[in-house]
Amino acid sequence: MFKDKPIRQGLALTAFAAAMTAGTSNAATWVYVSNADSQDISVMQLDRVAGRLTPVATVPVVGTAMPMVVSKDKKFLYVALRSQPYRVVTFAIDGSTGGLKKIREAALADSMANIDLDPTGKWLFAASYGGNKITVNSVGSDGAVGAVQQLIHTAPNAHAIHADASGRYVFATSLGGDHLSSWRFDPASGQLSANDPPLVNVSPAKTGPRHFLWDKAQKYVYLINELDGGVDVFGYDAGKGALSHVQRSTVVPPGFGGKVWAADLQMSPDGRYLYGSERSSSTLTTFRVDGATGRLQVVGQTATEKTPRGFAIDSTGRFLIAAGQDSHGVSLHVIDSATGLPGTGNSQPAGKNPNWVEIVDF
Repeated sequence: MFKDKPIRQGLALTAFAAAMTAGTSNAATWVYVSNADSQDISVMQLDRVAGRLTPVATVPVVGTAMPMVVSKDKKFLYVALRSQPYRVVTFAIDGSTGGLKKIREAALADSMANIDLDPTGKWLFAASYGGNKITVNSVGSDGAVGAVQQLIHTAPNAHAIHADASGRYVFATSLGGDHLSSWRFDPASGQLSANDPPLVNVSPAKTGPRHFLWDKAQKYVYLINELDGGVDVFGYDAGKGALSHVQRSTVVPPGFGGKVWAADLQMSPDGRYLYGSERSSSTLTTFRVDGATGRLQVVGQTATEKTPRGFAIDSTGRFLIAAGQDSHGVSLHVIDSATGLPGTGNSQPAGKNPNWVEIVDF
């Protein structure tokens, strides 16, 4: 099935060696793409001046590589493997070359659709879609993930889990339960306990809450729903960890009549624009964000890689990189600073079934 893999890896590793020989001591931006079916991580370099992605290396992981997260100090990349045995791999990042060095593997309690770190970097959260659970793993002083510390059963299809900026409150989506569960978090013990109220319901029913994020000021939460493409805006009370509904918009393109399959949600670094991906139409929707009210206005849609599952925006807000599950490639889109719209993508081959993108500056 993967007869071309040794050749592809050989070419990529040659490029990797060349980059090391050249001595990339200047500031660099590295892009990591997890590829589920080829079971590897594509390492690329983002050249902002030339506006291009350059392949650097292909790092095998021997497992279905999907969700990833980078430590706040940029020293480590964590990759969750959704094939048995379920585990998370800790890689040390070489900032000068983009290289990844495997530090350790640790067991996860199930196949995890999402992982994230708490603000202290001492705890790893994970949400299991098929296992209907959320968990907390410890993270050691060496940066490596340790054992599962807590396991909580949830409503069907837990999909994403994140802490707010304070680390005091954690939310997790239940795609099958049409809600977000709300938790208090104790960073000293690594324990979650139910918040009051414990659930935030999403309506209408059967919309499938999937991914969510906060704005930088922690005033609003944005949620994308997989089954109907709805994007919900909630006001956020950081003192209580409470959500109040503000607005509902959509990533579904006008006139689209197919089965909706929304995926990811990202915000520009300056908070002016929100972006959502819809896989069936292979589009990215751009929203203008009203900074005073948090409300969204649709700016337009941009065609991208086939079946865009995950994407990321670089720290300057000038580039968007989208991964296509079915195109086996990633597209680099230059974002128009006046409109926020991504331009036509420049496609670059990745591994098989790319699904998650992380961008790291050094």
